[in-house]
Amino acid sequence: MSYLKINPIRNDFPVADQTIKGKRLAYLDSAATTLKPLSVINEVDLYYRKETANVHRGLYWLSENATTKFEATRDKIANFINASDRKEVLFTKGTTESVNIVAQSYVRSFLQEGDEILLSQMEHHSNIVPWQIVAEEKKIKIKVIPINERGEILIEEYKKLLTPKVKFVSVVYISNALGTINPIKEMIELAHNNGAKFFVDAAQAISHAPINVQAINCDFMGFSGHKMFGPTGVGILYGKMELLDQMPPYQGGGDMIDVVTFEKTTYNQLPHKFEAGTPSIASVIGLGTAVDYIQKIGFETIHKIESELLHYGTEKLSSVPGLKIYGTAEKKTSVISFGIEGIHPHDIASLIDKEGVAIRTGHHCAQPLMKFFNVPATCRASFSIYNNQEDIDQLYLGLLKVKKFFE
Repeated sequence: MSYLKINPIRNDFPVADQTIKGKRLAYLDSAATTLKPLSVINEVDLYYRKETANVHRGLYWLSENATTKFEATRDKIANFINASDRKEVLFTKGTTESVNIVAQSYVRSFLQEGDEILLSQMEHHSNIVPWQIVAEEKKIKIKVIPINERGEILIEEYKKLLTPKVKFVSVVYISNALGTINPIKEMIELAHNNGAKFFVDAAQAISHAPINVQAINCDFMGFSGHKMFGPTGVGILYGKMELLDQMPPYQGGGDMIDVVTFEKTTYNQLPHKFEAGTPSIASVIGLGTAVDYIQKIGFETIHKIESELLHYGTEKLSSVPGLKIYGTAEKKTSVISFGIEGIHPHDIASLIDKEGVAIRTGHHCAQPLMKFFNVPATCRASFSIYNNQEDIDQLYLGLLKVKKFFE
């Protein structure tokens, strides 16, 4: 079955079925945030409407029910990524906080002056700045793994950078700006052979393909609920148990403690040692429902839909006169970043919005990557399982109108 023309999955997403400014909505910004299926919306609504209570603290039904659902999400995530233990799954606000926890609790504690961290040239700012903050404090050097014009990491150059000084590597699994799928498993193995730990930014990857943390053998991994059909304000930090056990808490407060006195405080066991304060309970519960939804659809179907969309979209957009696609890696997922000669990307996005098409424009929190391509910004159309051929056709016709406007 082809999903390009008839896509029943689209009916699960209320936001997709509407008109904006009198135009049918073509939502093509899933790399920024995915739309939410009705099952997730209903679960969050149920918590606030009928089941509101705090977790881990109450002995009454509402609290026990909320705690059961909250902790069930941890089990679902552990199974989803094949963690060896549920205690390796920590709830955070999102990928950004997950990166910051590792930067402040692991790198700050265990790396020394003169050590080196490797990042790739295609990283999101949230996978650059946290490492820079701790590197400046600890006098650690950050080095950059180069890429080619197709937007692919140069593995041979990566190997050359892996000197004994390198103690940590952090690389995105799938680029938010290009769609490039990086050879993460190979890169992790090379890092480990060099004695370095490895963080995987899986924010873009988590909804596109199954990730087995034991198979790729990463030390840490972070991702966000809102990019896998779940609510905003919740994410995951996965870490190997032996590393999380060694790391000091990132924040102090309720739930992360064991015994508190004014003289000394002892800390709770994993995973609660890193979960200070009242969490985003409804979002965590909604994330569990999002995992259920992904597993119901199945990654085989997800891959089929997104592959069809990427192929059709690339072919269609390539026929627009003067349009250039940035990011043509052999292995990539459903992201097309582009520019049109002589037209600023912001003008493209503003005009195409009048046609009901929602795309992202700007540097995509990847300014070093934009500098590499020598452009101020790009337009980015990113597809997900609720998109269809009509969305891409609407984008294509809108771009032709933009071209005509500037003639």
